[in-house]
Amino acid sequence: MKILIINGPNLNMLGIREPDIYGAQTYGALLQYVADACAELGAEAEFFQSNHEGAIVDAIQGAYRRVDGIIINPAAYTHTSVAILDALKAVAIPAVEVHLSDVRQRESFRHVSYPGMACEKTIIGKGFAGYKEAAAYLVEKYGG
Repeated sequence: MKILIINGPNLNMLGIREPDIYGAQTYGALLQYVADACAELGAEAEFFQSNHEGAIVDAIQGAYRRVDGIIINPAAYTHTSVAILDALKAVAIPAVEVHLSDVRQRESFRHVSYPGMACEKTIIGKGFAGYKEAAAYLVEKYGG
């Protein structure tokens, strides 16, 4: 099973950006953690990160007929992007939304997720482990 992991704006700044919310581990540490978790589950991980909405839409469209599942942390685009929602709906690849922090405990504008409306499951507030849970869900449901 091949899983595309998409990370949105500012996730490349992990370890620097608001460590009280996102922790001190770096983006590189996240990629290694997720790659290892996927390998343990017998899945292949492919990574994409962008600070640009259109690039994320392009990555989702480019996944069509190429990957078996998507894990997406749309970051700030969670609360604004109908374009990412529409791209996820268009490709109809099983997707899980992940957020490192518990967005329900943050500002009220963070309580709405447009891309999440096209995802089978949303995992919030579990840090890096949320990605592993998302991968396990996809492998269990679609991996064979």
